Amino acid sequence: MAIYDIAVIGAGAAGTIAAIRAGQHKKHVALIERNDAIGRKILLTGKGRCNITNTAPIDELIEKFQDSGKFLRSAFTVFDKEDLAEFFGKKGLEFKTERQGRIFPATDNAISVVKVLNEYLNENNVEIVYNSRVTHIETAAGPFRLRMEGGELLQASKVILATGGASYGATGSSGDGFRIARELGHTIVPLKPGLVPLKTKEQWVKDVQGLTLKNVRLVFVCRKTRIVSTIGELLFTHFGISGPLVLDLSHRIVLLLDAHDKVELFIDLKPGLTVEQIEKKMLEEIKKSGRKELKSLLKIFLPSSLIPVIAMLLGLDIGKKISQITQDERSNMVKLFKALPLSVTGYLPIEEAMVTGGGVSLKEIDPRTMESKVAHGLYLAGEVIDGCAASGGYNLQQAFSTGYLAGEAAACAK
Repeated sequence: MAIYDIAVIGAGAAGTIAAIRAGQHKKHVALIERNDAIGRKILLTGKGRCNITNTAPIDELIEKFQDSGKFLRSAFTVFDKEDLAEFFGKKGLEFKTERQGRIFPATDNAISVVKVLNEYLNENNVEIVYNSRVTHIETAAGPFRLRMEGGELLQASKVILATGGASYGATGSSGDGFRIARELGHTIVPLKPGLVPLKTKEQWVKDVQGLTLKNVRLVFVCRKTRIVSTIGELLFTHFGISGPLVLDLSHRIVLLLDAHDKVELFIDLKPGLTVEQIEKKMLEEIKKSGRKELKSLLKIFLPSSLIPVIAMLLGLDIGKKISQITQDERSNMVKLFKALPLSVTGYLPIEEAMVTGGGVSLKEIDPRTMESKVAHGLYLAGEVIDGCAASGGYNLQQAFSTGYLAGEAAACAK
């Protein structure tokens, strides 16, 4: 039976850097991965470019994780974005900053990130056990005994559980970590999808599927809760809505839907203009081109494919002359431009989400070390723990920070 100081389960961002850090402390480390290569999910992030972190200061980073943020302060302090840049920089990989503080490798290729991680693993003599799936961990007297799917056994004094979430199953994130943690006595906060498209009640979205609205603002309303987005992009799909604005707020909307079944959405198609400014612009056009059809007026404010939808919702004939539009009809048009309504009724399953919300309860993990309070010698890192953030590099920074801290603490523990 193979015997190690530390066994790390999962070779994603969290597990890989945990193994590297433990290896830097000259520990005998096994990195167990069910795929035939490390970093499968890393290769998919940022559309293959790997949005690795963000320029946001630590307090803002903590806010992005909402209720879980306070727990993550120690990890973000021990290994922050500057430490991450230095870690990769030592191997010659440089980074660049794009809109909203998103940081990418200068190569624009996630493979560059994985390549550096492989270099560090080799340099620090981490033994990678590929194509192996841990099915059970025995904690009876003595070291941990890890049983593999084929019946093989591996023994380790410490274990770092970094198996990822339950989304993107093709990358190996099948939810095994939650089952293993539960068997070891941990509480699992119910799993919910994060960064996931939403379903809507209205059928007209099918007519505009594939349409991307740029520079719009979203306002979600559910009883006394009101969630307002920044200005950005929305994508219509055959089942509802997606795009950066939707994905970033989706986890919060998912929680509201589970509690209340329906959330109202209002799309501000012209967030840069006030009602008065739109009305003024509309009146100017009516005076100038009164003989033209309503369609020509709507083209000034809307993409062509959305014009029939707006006309349908208003009950107007797009062939009607602009000069024949009544004051009430004009007022209703402006209201729709500033608050196009949709009823959000559901969301895609967690398997189709980009990240997993929920996971091992933070109450059962020491934030200073990432060690379990339930099973001594067990450490947890990355997406397997409760909490997720919007897109922008925050979730990868969480994985690297918690993984680094877990590797450090496990290696230095007596």
